[in-house]
Formats: sequence, C-alpha cells, structure tokens
Amino acid sequence: MNDFLPVNRADMQMRGWDGVDFVYVSGDAYVDHPAFGAAIITRVLEASGFRVGFLSQPDWKKDDDFKTFGRPKLGFMVSSGNIDSMVAHYTAAKKKRSEDAYTPGGKAGKRPDRAVIIYCNKIREIYGDIPIIIGGLEASLRRFAHYDYWDDKVRPSILFESKADILSFGMGENQTVEIAKRLAAGESVSSLTDIRGTCYAVDVVNTPLMGAECPSFENVSQNKKEYAAACRIQMNEQDHIRGKLIKQRHGSKMIVQNPPMPPLTTEELDYIYSLPYTRMYHPSYKADGGVPGIKEVEFSITHNRGCFGACNFCSLAFHQGRFITSRSKGSIVKEAKMLTEKPGFKGYIHDIGGPTANFRRPSCDNQLKNGLCKGKKCLAPTPCPSLIADHEEYIDILREVRSLPKIKKVFIRSGIRFDYLMQDKDDTFFRELVENHVSGQLKVAPEHCSAAVLDAMGKPHIEAYLKFAEKYRRLSEKAGKDQYLVPYLMSSHPGSTLKDAVELALFLKRERIRPEQVQDFYPTPGTVSTCMFYTGLDPYTLKEIYVARDPHEKALQRALLQYFDPKNYKLVEEALKKAGRYDLIGSGDKCLIKPRFGADHGKNGNRGKGNYGAGKTKNKR
Repeated sequence: MNDFLPVNRADMQMRGWDGVDFVYVSGDAYVDHPAFGAAIITRVLEASGFRVGFLSQPDWKKDDDFKTFGRPKLGFMVSSGNIDSMVAHYTAAKKKRSEDAYTPGGKAGKRPDRAVIIYCNKIREIYGDIPIIIGGLEASLRRFAHYDYWDDKVRPSILFESKADILSFGMGENQTVEIAKRLAAGESVSSLTDIRGTCYAVDVVNTPLMGAECPSFENVSQNKKEYAAACRIQMNEQDHIRGKLIKQRHGSKMIVQNPPMPPLTTEELDYIYSLPYTRMYHPSYKADGGVPGIKEVEFSITHNRGCFGACNFCSLAFHQGRFITSRSKGSIVKEAKMLTEKPGFKGYIHDIGGPTANFRRPSCDNQLKNGLCKGKKCLAPTPCPSLIADHEEYIDILREVRSLPKIKKVFIRSGIRFDYLMQDKDDTFFRELVENHVSGQLKVAPEHCSAAVLDAMGKPHIEAYLKFAEKYRRLSEKAGKDQYLVPYLMSSHPGSTLKDAVELALFLKRERIRPEQVQDFYPTPGTVSTCMFYTGLDPYTLKEIYVARDPHEKALQRALLQYFDPKNYKLVEEALKKAGRYDLIGSGDKCLIKPRFGADHGKNGNRGKGNYGAGKTKNKR
C-alpha cells in the first residue's frame, strides 16, 4: 500500500473498502501533483470524506478496465487530462504527435481522440444511468457548440456528445464537492441544476427564463455571424460577479450554463495546496521511465490563479477566468521548505509562478465589486488607467523563499507580462528579477510586431516590448550578467497577412532576433481567436478579418520568421515575391535573403551567389 489513491481493486481492498463512492477516469497517467487537475480534484474529494478510485488511461476498446472498482456508489467523474485530447495528439498542422508528456515513457496512443466522449459512452454502455460528471480542460472549453479544427466543422456541446449528466467548467473544486455531497445525501443527479460553475441539459420547455441566450447550435453551424455573436455572449458572461446564466438550444434540448463559481479565496487556495500530495507519478510507471510531464513542475510552486491579460488565443479567460486570486506568503514558504526535503532536490526552485507569474492581485479595485469590464482588456491595446501595477508582495515572497536554507536559486519560468511590469513605477521587482531570478534567458511573449495583428491577438503593441527589452538589457549590463530575452512568436494568427509576416521578419532582423522555435496559430476550442479563424470575423465588432487557412500560405508565413535558416530559402523567396518585396532579395543590409545564382529578381533585385541570410548573432534584447 502507498500514499496514492487506489488504482485497482487490490489497492481498494487493501484499504478495507468494499467499493468506492466515485471512480475518477483520466486520459493522463496518474500523477499526484497539484500541477495536475486530476490530483487536486481527487484529493479534495478524499479530504471531504469520499472514497475515490483513480482509473488512468483505461483501455476504451474493452470493458475490463472500467469494471476495475465495480459500480461506484455515487458515480463517475471523467476528464481527458491536463489538456484537450486532440491537442495532445495532433500538431497545428494536424500531424500525429509521436510523444505524449502525460503518458508513462512519453508514449503516444494511450488515450483515444475525444477522450471524454469515448470514456463516457463506454461507461453508459456498461452502467446505464449511473451519474456521470465531466470536467477538466476538454469538457470546460467545449461546453457550448464549438468549432472543431480537426473536423473543420461546428460540433455540439460535449455534454450532449458524451451523454454525461453534469459538466463542471473552470477549476472545479467547490462545485465538485457540492455535487458529491448532494449525491451522497440522496439527491438525484437530474435535480442538480442550481450549482454554479456547472452546465446541464433540459428540454426546451423547461428552460430557465432568466439569463442570456446564444444563437442555437443549428444557427451557429450554418451562419458565421451567429457563431461570432454566440462567442461574444459566452466570453462576456464569464465573470463570477456580473456574469449571467447562459443558454443555447440544441434541437429539442437546451444546454444551460449557470454563472461561474467564485474563484477560490486565499484561504481556500492555501487549503488546496496543503493536501497530502505525493507530488510524484504512480510507482507503477517506474519501469517505463516515469511520466515526462512531471519534470517541469516537480520543484515548482503555483502562487496564483487567473489571468486578466486575456490574450485572444489563450483559453485561460474562458476556463480559469480573468479574476486573480493568490495563495498566502506562509503557504508558499511552507511548500518551498517541503520541496527542499524531497528526494532529488538540488537547491533550485524552478518556478514560483502561475498563468502569469507577476500577477498577485486583481488589476483594479473596481472589479472587486463590479467584476471585470465586459468586452474590454486590462492591458491591451494600452493599459487601462485604473490598472494597479504592484509587485511588492511578490518581491517579498521571492526574497523569503530564496533566503531559505538549502535553496541556491529561485527561477521564474512561467510567463511574465512585460507590459504590466513596465507600468510599475517602482523598479525594485525588475531589478531583482534580473539579478536573482533569470537562468540566463527570460522568456516573454511579444508574439508579433504588426499593430493590426497584435490588436487581433489582444496583445499590447510592439513599442511596449521594445521599451521593456531595452530596460532589461540595461539592467542586465548593470548587474554584470550576460542574459538574453527569448521572445515567443506566433505565425498565421487571424489578421496576419503575408505582408505582416514580412514586416515581422524585418523586425526580427533589425532587432537581431533569431527564434529557434515559432508557433503556428493553433485553433483550439474555446478562444476568441478560434472564433476569428472559423468565421473570418472579429466577434466584438463583426468586422471581417483576414485568415490564413491554406497550409502552404501558413508555411510561407512561418518560414519568414526563420528567414535565416537555409532550409527555408525557397519558401522565403516565394513569400517575398508573392508579397511584392523583391527589394528584400539581394545583398543589401536590409535584405532577408541573397539571390540564387543566375536568378532574376526584377529591377529591385540583385544578382549574386549564395542563398543565406545575414550572419548569425544572438539577440541580447
């Protein structure tokens, strides 16, 4: 017997149980670490007095695994794992991935495509009308009718396709416990229609009268303006203070989303992170080499939740929410001390962060009473005048942790919002970040340089990044440190034309940035950018927006961001010609590539040997 929850009948019987209250089914391997949502939910249920069996990556082609614990007393809880199963399986180019970081040994293929649907349908087949509650990222982001990139069509709510009874969206702790307690008290699962943070289905005639109604599944499947309108309603009401109940018709049924569950308070977060996690993968995976996904988080600490940055391509706003809540300093320091006693600890805390590392409080005090502003962003295109930029509490936590015995260094590896950082009139955090918390490279996300593309992304304009980069360079030099910025960049986001990609390539050359990796825009469920990709419309203005859908055009845009790589030469040459930028093929300082020998690049081109870009330099910004 070990400190993990039971994973099979023998474990269950060793605890003296004749059955379990819930079986938690996960598309991931069992990793009992609070960076994994399944670990948090199952530990919370355990702490509430429920017997939970953990069924990881069951063989969906057979019944045997789903019968491991017998029929649970109260029901099944089902998740695809830490990420959407389709994203886990396929690249942005829809190519099958060869590895899966959430599977023992990193092996691919241990979960099905659309895992939530497949698992739930198998459970229904075996157990009939047993209560099924779905949650996690896949269920949360697919709770309404949604565009599915892999099918290239609009699919109905996952609640209908999975045949589940309740969908828990968001982080899920409080609604999960409420569902469990009410089922244990004898309430029928069909009566649990008043729990915040959940969705349920009813016959249209029983639809609640209050709330906001989206265009129906049938309408959004046939009319892209209707889809965009539905997206806007769904995004606008994801606020626990002012958000309304949302309805969407699917034929004779209506899916109803109750308002979001309020985010956990500091006291509740401290409690969640105090639960007895083993902070490791199940020992049965050792023979396979363990679970790769643990490596990045094993010695990291999560200090906050939520992100008011709300980039349009990010699912955080729709899943975790924009409201910031944070753990207490005492809770974080206690966890840091515990990590120093763990086997394998070498003196380094890899991260004290979260969705955005340097957010410790709501962006302004107004939202404490009125919620976050509808249809507006706190930081983009420019910071809101009501924004409060304050790093004092974060600095205090970092200082305390890095002063602990056995700790050599505390890094910050999760995202820093540089635009928020630049709004803080006190430079203390910036200086201490540079001096104490960077491991040679700091990753930041300007994403693009074109104002039009950045507006479509919901990101600040590039001038904010340039000011930050210059200050980072000066502070690094003053500290005597040879440190670099590693900018995240995205190609082919809605709004980005070939000319915008050329503009970005020129920016990269001018700033001496040579990205080793470039992310193609990935239309994942539940984001504003995915709505733009499908509809060709900005859901907030209903104005048309350019979308690069053709795989070859996307390849051209991607190649431009790495124009200096010889293997991209032909694509870059083609892209420049299509964009009418023959002036960038030549030997001049501003040119991106040299002409091929004997090639005629028009009157603005130059002839010469070679096909390489400018000499390779590191980006010291």
